[in-house]
Amino acid sequence: MEKLLTIKNLQIEGFSNEKWMPIVNGINLTLDRGEVLGLIGESGAGKSTIGLAAMGYTRQGCRIASGSIVFDGMELVGAPKELKRKIRGTRIAYVAQSAAASFNPAHRLIKQYAEAPIQHGLMSFAEAEKKAIDIYQRLLLPDPERIGYRYPHQVSGGQLQRAMVAMAMACQPDIIVFDEPTTALDVTTQIEVLAAIKHITEQFDMAAIYISHDLAVVAQLADRIMVLRYGNLVEEGDARELLDNPKEEYTRQLLSVRTFRKHSDQNDNDRNVILKVQNVSASYTGKEMVLEDINLKIRRGRTVALVGESGSGKSTLARVITGLLPPLQGKTIFDGKELPPALKSRDRESLRQMQMIYQMPDTAINPRHKVRKIIGRPLSFYFGMSGKEREDRIIDLLEKIELSEKYIDRYPAELSGGEKQRICIARALAANPNLIICDEVTSALDQLVAEEILKLLQRLQNDLGVSYLFITHDLATVKAISDEIVVMLQGKIVEQGEKQEILTPPHHEYTELLLSSVPEMDPDWLDNLLAERQAVQAT
Repeated sequence: MEKLLTIKNLQIEGFSNEKWMPIVNGINLTLDRGEVLGLIGESGAGKSTIGLAAMGYTRQGCRIASGSIVFDGMELVGAPKELKRKIRGTRIAYVAQSAAASFNPAHRLIKQYAEAPIQHGLMSFAEAEKKAIDIYQRLLLPDPERIGYRYPHQVSGGQLQRAMVAMAMACQPDIIVFDEPTTALDVTTQIEVLAAIKHITEQFDMAAIYISHDLAVVAQLADRIMVLRYGNLVEEGDARELLDNPKEEYTRQLLSVRTFRKHSDQNDNDRNVILKVQNVSASYTGKEMVLEDINLKIRRGRTVALVGESGSGKSTLARVITGLLPPLQGKTIFDGKELPPALKSRDRESLRQMQMIYQMPDTAINPRHKVRKIIGRPLSFYFGMSGKEREDRIIDLLEKIELSEKYIDRYPAELSGGEKQRICIARALAANPNLIICDEVTSALDQLVAEEILKLLQRLQNDLGVSYLFITHDLATVKAISDEIVVMLQGKIVEQGEKQEILTPPHHEYTELLLSSVPEMDPDWLDNLLAERQAVQAT
């Protein structure tokens, strides 16, 4: 029986330093109807490039040098643009890693959902609207009948990512390429989305290529797994067999768990408190409260992990602390000094001492600026650096985040998702701050690179005494880097304390839910968890 998708000896090149360089080397893969293929590997492995190539597409600056891509009997390499235009979005759909960078902020979600089926003549707007509500329900989006009429900025990051999955399903395609679709999601929302993806792909006999750096997530969905590194195939096999008996050392490294642990001494003296949030309540509308009576402290040289599901208020609290969202009540005290509520009223030194690294690097850095300008701007702004002094410091910061000097003249579009996030980290470090607010800074990185970033942040803390407010949904990260944990739900703090105290039973019921929602390296884990929860609900 003919395969739905067959890729043979795929060679893809990227243009760099005035010449074409190989980035995907002789990859072969097949995909049957109803089959889910997992592509695993660290940033720069070629996963997304291969996923896009399945649509006969390459990003700007890349080209298919040789090979064959046959979809349902149609050769896509060298095919007319009109043929490829007809199948993209209708028969092969793509879910990008960063929903925030993929949606048009000027249009409502429902209009963007309906665009493909209407343009391809598959249905009217009314029909698309009805189908959207059904898919929004399947993806467990809140208020499915009305959420489509919100703009992208009016929903949480996790909700926006699910809306993008829904948009890809609008035309009921034969194949969906999922490029890190749960990267931006908290663990509880991730469970819901994974369950929905699994259900829909099975229900509609839909094939999928699932790209991720998280083997535990891929284990819940994939029938087969391909492990990639530097554009080469490292290992391929049945998902269960590969997870149980990896043949290659690199695969075993991906399967390993972070082993480094954080060690620091606690000092409860308030003179050692770098940041204090007192009785903060906030709202975007002036009516509906997003934060209610928040109180927390961050001590010098320590890390507070802020955890909770999408929409719990984690990022909103970060906006209040940084002055991007003045609170309705309460105050922020930094280094013993009460800060003005609004960013525009804060002095330059206050701005320098408190930096933020955002969750989505695609929307946090200017795509028209080279790395030199992105990292160099805070050096000039805060320290007046220029010329060779600034150039040397930029190179030093690149080395700290494990990128070489050759990246200095690249644009963001020439970087992988993980590389872009590391540039954001370097930009924050350039200000030499006392507090860094890290908003999901490792969520876009593969496990090995994320571990190195966490080690880097730990070394900086040990050397410089910098403090972190670490917003994350990854409990492995929480266990690795935090001193204290603050758990948020629906705009309130439900539990906070020392890491050992919070992670030791008995837990608050919501903390228990978070802990039980962390995927395990077991292909049956998701099905077993859902069955357990259904049994509890039935009783």
